[in-house]
Amino acid sequence: GKARDFLFDDKYWTVRYLVADTGGWLAGRNVLISPYALEPASDAERVLPVNLTKKQIEDSPSLQSDQPVSRQYEAHYYGYYGWPNYAFGPFAWGAYPYVLRHPPDEAAVDVEPDWDPHLRSTTAVTGYHIQALDAELGHVEDLIIDDETWSIRYLVVDTKNWWPGKSVLVSPQWIDRVSWEGAKVYLNLPRERIKQAPEYRPESLNRDYETSLYHHYDRPAYWKDERATREKWAAARGL
Repeated sequence: GKARDFLFDDKYWTVRYLVADTGGWLAGRNVLISPYALEPASDAERVLPVNLTKKQIEDSPSLQSDQPVSRQYEAHYYGYYGWPNYAFGPFAWGAYPYVLRHPPDEAAVDVEPDWDPHLRSTTAVTGYHIQALDAELGHVEDLIIDDETWSIRYLVVDTKNWWPGKSVLVSPQWIDRVSWEGAKVYLNLPRERIKQAPEYRPESLNRDYETSLYHHYDRPAYWKDERATREKWAAARGL
């Protein structure tokens, strides 16, 4: 099928499911694919490889297309596939700071989740208005997802209603709050600072560009924080 949408949680801004359009193969239900089953995207072929069989997906817990994803459904879903539930533990992926497809036995935890995930749609968030500290400045045009960690790295902000011909990136880490009812994202940055940020063009998105972006905002780089967290986690387990 085709990727129709992504569902992410509003705490870690991490993708929890790809919503697949199966073209009528499993009509009347949402087919959810966890990042545990997703391999990095092939840009050249425009393909997202999935390491599941068609039969596994067909027999997976059914979710009617008009139903929200409940905690009970997720418990059933993760139990079916044998993956650790991301809500159990202190990290974005539960007991682990990254997607671990083959966790050790110690990962099994029989406790209540320590937070209640609220899943949001990337399609629904596209178009949300962006509010800086001192004024509005545009709307969410797109979201950029890291297909290794499945974190939402950036919101692409279209500023054409403010100044012509420029898109900029803002990290979810720089969001003060989101009004999900009012469809508005509030940033903890002044408008002028955003205006002076390096312009975003899809072909320019690389580590050099990201470094200049974080330097402009004087914010710590996410890749350094994530590397430190992984190293600390591994050292604590003697890995």
